[in-house]
Parts: sequence; structure tokens; C-alpha cells
Amino acid sequence: MINIVLVEPEIPQNTGNIIRTCAATGSTLHLVKPLGFSLDDKHLKRSGLDYHDIANIKYYDSFEEVVEKNPNGTFYFSTTKVNRAHSDIKFVENSFIVFGKETKGLPESLIKKNLDTCIRIPMVNLEKARSLNLSNSVAIVVYEALRQLNYPNMR
Repeated sequence: MINIVLVEPEIPQNTGNIIRTCAATGSTLHLVKPLGFSLDDKHLKRSGLDYHDIANIKYYDSFEEVVEKNPNGTFYFSTTKVNRAHSDIKFVENSFIVFGKETKGLPESLIKKNLDTCIRIPMVNLEKARSLNLSNSVAIVVYEALRQLNYPNMR
């Protein structure tokens, strides 16, 4: 129902935490290569605990492949470079929420191409408060999407 897309994630602990969030929410995780770590990384496994077995994870060689293989998806792009809050979007079934790598975010070309569906998590307006941790951002947005959909298949 909800899909999380990580474009070239770099930090295994963040991806492990996101695996756990996806498993607990029934969301599918889509990982776009190259990954900044090995799938055998001990930090990835430790932070994902035993949730790897119940998480639905798919791998892609490019973001274009994600779009090509999911033509009926509605894509939203999480970035700090727009003003529309994540809670101002009306999430729908089969939403794909796209996040960029920890150090650079999403490519500028992807943001410009999809400005109408870009979202951000509101934060204080301080130069040093550039962004939230990736796994925290995923959790915030996925739970807003699930709240709007009345927490389907959740108790």
C-alpha cells in the first residue's frame, strides 16, 4: 500500500532502521543502487534486527527502473528544497515516497522534474538545522500517509 524508495542510501544503520519501519507498517522498501554499503553489513543487520525476514524489499539499478516497474504508482519526493509540508499532500493507495541519499538528498534534476509532488517535513528556520535523519524522516512521512489512509491492516 505504501512504498518507500531510497535512492542510493549510504548509511547501513539508517537503512536497517527503515527496514524495521517498513516491516512494522507493511510498507514495501525499494532500494536504488548503488548502495553505500554491502547487504551483508553487520550494522545493517543489527539495526534491522530480525525484521529482514518479514520486510518486503526490492532492488533496482536506477530510479527510472522503479518508475518503469511501477507504472500505476503515485510518486512523492521528499526534499528540504520546497515549502509544501508532507501533511499537505493527500496520500493515496500505492503511494511511493522517494528519499535521497543522506549526504546530498535527491538529485536536483529529479526535484525540478517533479516539483508538483515534492514535499518536506517542516523544521525550524536555522541554517544549522539542515535536515532530519533519514530513518526518522521516513518514519514521519510513512505514518502520516498511513494516518490519512486510516492505518490499513494495522491494529
